[in-house]
Amino acid sequence: MYRLYGSAGSGSAAVEAALAESGANYVTVTVNTGEGEHLAAEFAAVNPRRQVPALELPDGSVMTESAAMMLHLADAFSAAGLAPPPGSSARAQHDRWLLFMAVNIYEGELRRFYSDRYTDDAGGTKAVESNAYAYVQRHYAMIEDAIGAGPFLFGAQPSMADIYLWNLASWMDRAWLSAACPKLSRLVAAVRERPLVAPIHNAHFDEA
Repeated sequence: MYRLYGSAGSGSAAVEAALAESGANYVTVTVNTGEGEHLAAEFAAVNPRRQVPALELPDGSVMTESAAMMLHLADAFSAAGLAPPPGSSARAQHDRWLLFMAVNIYEGELRRFYSDRYTDDAGGTKAVESNAYAYVQRHYAMIEDAIGAGPFLFGAQPSMADIYLWNLASWMDRAWLSAACPKLSRLVAAVRERPLVAPIHNAHFDEA
């Protein structure tokens, strides 16, 4: 059984949806970051970085980094078809975009939401925040340009990259996303409305 440590509205939503879509046997453990539970010694024993998500594998080992979890689950449950075969050109593109989202959009959102952690100048947080938001928007535009006929990033079949994108886009202003990135907005809606994802979305995010 997999054990997912996460908090509402965090990057653990994508991993939870990936577990559900993969057909994995899993349980979730809520770590209330608002109450500082991720900073406690008990959770540090799970993830020394004191961040969610963290995923305990069936053998008892623990992995961190949500994008890595998505790739692990894609291969551990390959029959679910949530990523192309390892070593294929299609898989190279899938992994490229998944990591693109992780190192650019996810990282940019951290700077936007936790701008005080990225400057020693107490008066500079607003500049960090606005710069990060523009950075995130620019990278969403790149994904928009990469989407073809859809509805998903690689056509008719949803992938781990689409699930990851749904999670990230849930942190964005929906009106901006719809106006600036209509194809991406439709992709996110298609993921959000999937029967196994919809209840996870409702549990993690305010809007239905």
